[in-house]
Amino acid sequence: MLKKVRVDKWLWSVRIFKSRSQATDACKSGKVKIEESNVKPSYLLQRDEVIHVKKNGFNMIYKVVDLLEKRVSATLAEPCYENHTPADELNKYNSWYIGKARPEMRERGAGRPTKRERRNIERFKGDEDFDQEDA
Repeated sequence: MLKKVRVDKWLWSVRIFKSRSQATDACKSGKVKIEESNVKPSYLLQRDEVIHVKKNGFNMIYKVVDLLEKRVSATLAEPCYENHTPADELNKYNSWYIGKARPEMRERGAGRPTKRERRNIERFKGDEDFDQEDA
């Protein structure tokens, strides 16, 4: 049984972030906090610690119940944390997310977007994770 695990690895393994590099970048940019202080990706996480994660403009709060080192399915990851996010923040997230996910359409015969078009689409959508250095 694990006693400590890296915070970036845990965030990735319980599926809060899609990739470990995204979890690492969030830690480096100050979007992950424990006890109101920013943590490095190499911070060793223990059970019963409370993590504050700022992701896509939403402030989520999780309590660590169990430690994982490898990524598992969502059904196995769910009992490893408790969601302590306030109700108003969850309502904000649900009202933003639910019912808004219509598939995006392109004109028939237009094909896949080029790299330049994709960047313009990302800028238009206001994607927070889009790097301006790529432009």
